[in-house]
Amino acid sequence: MSTEQPTPAPAPAAPAVAERERKARSAFRSYKVMAFVTGGMLLLLCLEMILKYGFNGGQPVLGTWIAIVHGWIYVIYAVTVFNLWSTMRWGFGRVVVLIAGGVVPVLSFVMERRAQRWFDADLPAVLRRVAARTR
Repeated sequence: MSTEQPTPAPAPAAPAVAERERKARSAFRSYKVMAFVTGGMLLLLCLEMILKYGFNGGQPVLGTWIAIVHGWIYVIYAVTVFNLWSTMRWGFGRVVVLIAGGVVPVLSFVMERRAQRWFDADLPAVLRRVAARTR
């Protein structure tokens, strides 16, 4: 007779919790990348506006493409913000300040740090809710 104890089967909630954690971390990674890209493009756009209207009589200095590229990058940023916000089930106020990060110079960098703290603090509760629902 064997004296080995059988290993317990994983809880049924484990795959759902692991999948939700993977999705949440992926959503945050995407947001983080886009926060830096959007913030960088916004600073470049601000530089273009200062050079254009302050020193060049309203004529583009670096190029008109900067505003267009920033606009499309902002759309992608907004999608990543919405994805993170809905994944984490945050309140409406958080989505507003995160979205504002793409239009107020330097705010995307500030909000990225704050979002990191929110994410780290809220992820365990989100995973507990998923585990409780799947039991």
